[in-house]
Amino acid sequence: MATLLEISGLTSHYGRIQAVKGIDVTVQEGELVALVGANGAGKTTLLRCISGVQPVTSGSVKFAGEDITRMSPEGRVALGISQSPEGRQVFGPMSVEDNLRLGAYRRSGAAAIKADMDRIYEMFPILHKKRDLPAGTLSGGQQQMLAIGRALMARPRVLLLDEPSMGLAPLLVAEIFRTIVTLKEAGTTIFLVEQNANAALAIADRGYVLETGSVVLTDQGQALLANEKVKEAYLGL
Repeated sequence: MATLLEISGLTSHYGRIQAVKGIDVTVQEGELVALVGANGAGKTTLLRCISGVQPVTSGSVKFAGEDITRMSPEGRVALGISQSPEGRQVFGPMSVEDNLRLGAYRRSGAAAIKADMDRIYEMFPILHKKRDLPAGTLSGGQQQMLAIGRALMARPRVLLLDEPSMGLAPLLVAEIFRTIVTLKEAGTTIFLVEQNANAALAIADRGYVLETGSVVLTDQGQALLANEKVKEAYLGL
């Protein structure tokens, strides 16, 4: 498989505070790679560096072999990087359908956009039912579905998912993770950031464990699930 995303020696700061410390991560085309770690470990900061909204202090981000470390966020979307952010961040006053349309703002071709929207509605039927309602009236789980759908409307080559299970009831968490597996099986390359290590590693091809801004473990997803250190620190076993 070709390397689609390559992060090398990446560091990033908030003022004097170093949030990520020399991180090396790769994501191959077609893979589902999970990044797990405790709250505050630097997971979201790394995703923000990949999507271009957080400055990189040193190191590099490459996408399909191209150095994009200093590229604008909109330039990265045009290349094929799309993020479903932590906390959903839907546009509450706008309708569900208009939120989805915003995901395709870099695209042209009304027929193709309509076809992709129909695919999102097939994936999440509740969004179709509520398509004319303000997004702010949706439940947390429905807003998460909308955030993922909006990211997919960009037709990404790599989908960045930031804490998709956050704040959701167990049944909704299971539904969201079934959707992620379906996307992976359909060929979508996914970089999944999750505090729910058990759920994330169970579906991941490979995983990375982040502690205080540094990668401390990397292995196949199932191998990390069986790792005693991971069990003790993240799985409560």
